[in-house]
Amino acid sequence: MPRIVRTPAKSAALKFVLMIGVLSFFADFTYEGARSITGPFLAILGANATIVGIVAGFGELSGYGLRVFSGRLSERTGKFWPITFFGYIIQMASVPLLALAATWQIAALFIITERIGKAIRNPPRDVMLSHAAKEIGYGWGFGLHEALDQFGAVFGPLLVAFLMSLRSDYRRAFVVLLVPAVIVLILLSIARWLYPRPEDLEPPAPPDVHAAGLPRVFWIYMTGAALVAAGFADFSLIAFHFEKTRSVAPDWVPILYAIAMGASGAGSLLFGKVFDRVGVSILVPLTVVTLASAPLVFLGSFWLALVGATIWGLGMGVHESIIPAAVATMVPADRRPSAYGIFTSVYGVFWFVGSAIIGILYGISVPGVVVFCLVTQTASIPIFVLVRKNARPLSRRLQ
Repeated sequence: MPRIVRTPAKSAALKFVLMIGVLSFFADFTYEGARSITGPFLAILGANATIVGIVAGFGELSGYGLRVFSGRLSERTGKFWPITFFGYIIQMASVPLLALAATWQIAALFIITERIGKAIRNPPRDVMLSHAAKEIGYGWGFGLHEALDQFGAVFGPLLVAFLMSLRSDYRRAFVVLLVPAVIVLILLSIARWLYPRPEDLEPPAPPDVHAAGLPRVFWIYMTGAALVAAGFADFSLIAFHFEKTRSVAPDWVPILYAIAMGASGAGSLLFGKVFDRVGVSILVPLTVVTLASAPLVFLGSFWLALVGATIWGLGMGVHESIIPAAVATMVPADRRPSAYGIFTSVYGVFWFVGSAIIGILYGISVPGVVVFCLVTQTASIPIFVLVRKNARPLSRRLQ
């Protein structure tokens, strides 16, 4: 492997990625800590499996679908930081407010609002990250950020698990998560002060004569990613399943989630480096591996569920790092805000539809859930193979 030469531009880009990564550590600490128990919390408030699936799916629909608007807004205005700030404020406020929810309807409202905050802040944040990642490698840049992000998603659920082991008080856990939420907003202010124009981290590229529209390979790739999203069960429903079947003790549910997030972070680092060497080809074997998560978590006993949750976490790492990194290699820099907005909006629509179907199927047949997950995700593999054949020439042209 060739030796990486550290230039001032690369050092500045790496520092920016690390800064946003630390910020994301505390953000994930907050909302992933909450998400590790929202499934059982909804169940305690009277929600059934279909409701949990629809709430989780609609949350993801909001969290992804609305990104098309924040992506286009940030592209037109160039106000990446203000839009990012607004989204983080909404998201961080929604978590501790769950402590006030007296009914599942109110809890569902805060769960969805948290996802809306993420929808607002993600496209401009990812575009800022892509400018820095151009200098250090898209896979490594997004992978390093995602690793820090997911390590926060380890410690948040672990703290929640500890609190729940002391006393099964969901509301107290949500209140405690106010502390990392405040830290997020402080770090965001510091990052804005240190890096007022992250777009300057990427050297200007010559104009692309094809920049008027998004390339064909982007749309093909989006189709494959949408199928993966549709067949990927949300952890809220998985946790609901654990609660209902008692295959996993309640105190262990957030621990399994923490393990999954640890696998996600470690996988992001490893496969981010591999992505920079082989490109989107890595998505084919990773999709095959993550297929095992559904049968293991829904049909297995504790130890099989543990393995399945770990594989599920690996799949989440792919969703959050490799998939967005690939978009950056397919689209010119000046079209990335819209591209990320469109891509993640479609992704969210399919996540919602898939989650709703999975929730409905769960009430009919758990093996039916497994079949749906396997068939839908398997259908994405030939599409990723097609993308692999078409992405390399464009990727080289944009470098």
